[in-house]
Amino acid sequence: MAANETLITKDQPNKLKVKRSFNAPLSKVWPAWTQAELLDPWWAPRPWKAITKSLDFSNGGLWLYSMNGPQGEVTWCRVDFHDIVDNKTFSTAPSFCDENGNKIAGSPEMHWTCNFSEADGKTHVDIDITFDSETDLEKIVAMGFKEGFTMGLGNLDELLAAQ
Repeated sequence: MAANETLITKDQPNKLKVKRSFNAPLSKVWPAWTQAELLDPWWAPRPWKAITKSLDFSNGGLWLYSMNGPQGEVTWCRVDFHDIVDNKTFSTAPSFCDENGNKIAGSPEMHWTCNFSEADGKTHVDIDITFDSETDLEKIVAMGFKEGFTMGLGNLDELLAAQ
């Protein structure tokens, strides 16, 4: 797979796989996934913006952020972190929530495992996203996940190139 190409596939009825390579070393890519000042500029697909309220990137920690749309739309999300191995992998449980981090009942449940590796100056990111049900997966896909996340990863390319 070439750098700058995003591959998102449905691996099982309740699982998506995301593969992406970046023309940057791991020493630049890892912080872009784990530090608020680097996450915010790329995480949301334009013209949306991500704004971090708090981020504790540690086992058991939490990222609370809002996605802000061009018409004043605001959607809150929380990401609970687990199983962090620096510069290699981390797992998350993202969910929709209110501005205080309280989960919204009935929102799709997701479980991400993000794996990072470096070869020949490129960083490869492989993400497995498991949903509690195929219905939850279909809800996220219908919300534009594939297009939006692909756009966000393109924003990350720009951020990495500017560093």
